[in-house]
This record gives sequence, C-alpha cells and structure tokens, in this order.
Amino acid sequence: MDVVHTRCAGIDISKTDAKAAVRVHKEGKTKADIRVETFGSSTPQVLKLRDWLVECQVTCVVMEATGDYWRTFYYLLEDAGFELLLANPRAVRGLPGRKTDVSDAQWLAELGALGLVAGSLVPPPPIRDLRGLTRLRTQLGRDRAVDAQRLEKVLEDAGIKLSGVASHITGVSSRRMLQGLADGVPVADIVEMACGALRRKRSELADALTGRFTPHHGFMVKMLLGRIDACDHDIAELTGRICELMEPYRRAHELLVTIPGISDRVADVIIAETGADMTMFPDAKHLASWAGVAPGANQSGPRAKPAHVRPGDPYLKGALGIAALSAARNKTSYFAAQYRRIASRRGPMKALVAVENSIITACWYVLTRDAPHVDLGPDYFTRRRPETAKTRAINQLQSLGYQVTLTTTQEPMAG
Repeated sequence: MDVVHTRCAGIDISKTDAKAAVRVHKEGKTKADIRVETFGSSTPQVLKLRDWLVECQVTCVVMEATGDYWRTFYYLLEDAGFELLLANPRAVRGLPGRKTDVSDAQWLAELGALGLVAGSLVPPPPIRDLRGLTRLRTQLGRDRAVDAQRLEKVLEDAGIKLSGVASHITGVSSRRMLQGLADGVPVADIVEMACGALRRKRSELADALTGRFTPHHGFMVKMLLGRIDACDHDIAELTGRICELMEPYRRAHELLVTIPGISDRVADVIIAETGADMTMFPDAKHLASWAGVAPGANQSGPRAKPAHVRPGDPYLKGALGIAALSAARNKTSYFAAQYRRIASRRGPMKALVAVENSIITACWYVLTRDAPHVDLGPDYFTRRRPETAKTRAINQLQSLGYQVTLTTTQEPMAG
C-alpha cells in the first residue's frame, strides 16, 4: 500500500502514562524503522512528548479516544504543527492475542502512515466550552429527575398520593403542600395552599394528603426538596452562562428553532455538539450517520439482514429524541405525519428514529443554506400521491359497507 505519511506517530494512552511509537519509512527499504518511548500523563510529560515528536519531524499523530484520558494529550499537541487524528477505538481495533500497549501504539502509527484511519470530530475551544456547559446542564436535569423520583418513593412510603391528583409533585402548589407536610401543618390548612386549577380538587387533595406521614418522612422530604432547589439554581446559572457563550452562534440558534420540535435547549445542544459548522459534513447523510440516527447496513449477497443504527453522540441523540417526541405531537407538521405513517407499519420506536433523522437533516440544510426551515405540511403524503390517497379512502369506506359516490368540489391537489 502507498505510504501517505513517511513519519507518523501512534500514541496509546492510559491513565498514568502513554506509549508513543514513531514510524519512519525510508525510500528503498521494505521495513520501516520504529522507535518507542514511554511518557507520563502529566502536563510536563506531555510537553516533553510534544518536543520529542517535533524533534522526530513527525507529520501525523494518531491517538485512540480512550475515556477522557486523551484530552490532555490532544489539547497540548493540537498546536504543534502536525496533523492530529483522534481515532475511534472501534475503527482501530487490533488483532486479539498479541495486544500490548506498545503493539497498540505501533499499530496506530502504521494505520496513520498508510492513511487507513479517519479522525473524529474535535471542535475548537469555544465550542468545547459551550459543550461542557450544555452537557453539565443535561446531567443536572437528569439528577433533578432522579431526586423527584426519590421524593415520590418517600411519599408512597408515607401513604401520600399527591401525584395522583397533581400533575407535578415539584410544581408550585405541590411544593407548598409538601413543605407544609414536613413542617407539621394540619391537612385542612395544607389543602388551602393549593393554587390555580388545583384548588378545584381540594376534596381530592384532602384524601391524597392523609397518610402516615412521620417526622422521618418530613426529614427526607426537606432534604430532597433542597436537592431539587439546588439543581434548579445551578441549571438557571448554567443557562445564563450558555446564553453568553451562544452569542456568536445566535443566527444558527434562530434558524434551528424554526424546525418543529426544536426548543431553545435542544438548539443549544445541537450547536454545542456539532459546532454549527456544517462544512465538517459533506452532506446531510454524513451528519445523520455521525449523529447515530441513520439506518444501518448489513447485507450478505442478495440477503439484507436486520441492522441497528450505529452508536452516536449520546447527548445529541438524547436532544434529537426530545425533539422527535415533541414534533410527533405537533399535528400541523410534516414530522407528525411521517411519525404516524411509519409507526402504523413498523412501530413507534423506528418511527421516532426516522423523525430524528429528518430533524437532523433539516438542521444541516437550514445551517448550510442560512435560511429558515420550511415545513412540508401534515398533508404532504396526500399531496404527493393524491390518487393513492383517494383510492385508499374509498376502499376503507367500502370495507365498512358504504357505497361511495365522488363529487368534485374543487380543483384536485397537484402531485
């Protein structure tokens, strides 16, 4: 095979150290020269590694994305002047049975020298900062949901059925009533703390709030309410900081929220995970594949076997899942029609993945064209094939025993 990089290095990274192998291919020689050195994972040791690679006149460095250990090496080597590739472990897995850190480093160097490895997307520092904030906000939101579930378990243990009457046990009315329970306020007075539409259910609340609520339950309720409040405070603070860092990407944010299902928070995640730079992806299909919402392929001969979607960015896939669920409930959008059409034949899960694919495809187009999203409409499939829709409707009525006579009241829809 042709050698792309005559001087290439491979780095196998662990928590405490890294094995670096430099592969030098000399003209006229069939076997390349390989030098292997061991360096620590601390910043001074990584800087020493960088100086060694520069001294060896390396033009390409390949490292494996091992946990979070690669970050220190990548961030300190990315400005050294050589091509830096962060490889997906699935794509550079070596042969089993002869695996050592040294052999892994040599294997990475060989793959890089022959041009057989592609680098993962590593965004620039501003996007990395934004990504760290949005990911932390997502994690805190999950922590808050877990604490709310713990609060529900405590109430069930006490025989309090508040969740059966109130839609949210962490809402304004529920919080006031739970605090009253923890403070020992009588149930008759706690019921009067309800506000809004919940006041119409005061008789039901009186039954739901009657149980064996003890001081032990009060202690746990107060602690969990405090944890939920802390999460709310931190999420609000993170949102403010995200808004500040999002200012350079305000136009992209405004374009993304024109897509049905994409809220402000989902748009924040999409920008943080993709960088809002669609030039990194040749087309929308590449973006969908990278996001992990593209159909898989598993074909052998004439037979196509079932294939799952590939693993993608978990934070981006989670945001797309939220957007797809929201869009599927929007009866005035194309995505809802697409969801119903596929769910009736292949089930709701496959329909959601298809809607996620359509949403990320729309993201690629609105950011590439710098234009708002234009929805195809909930009647897109009917307009696309009006004769098919008419025949299907007639057949359904005839199957119910009706005799159908059609009268044209307006011009037929264009195909």
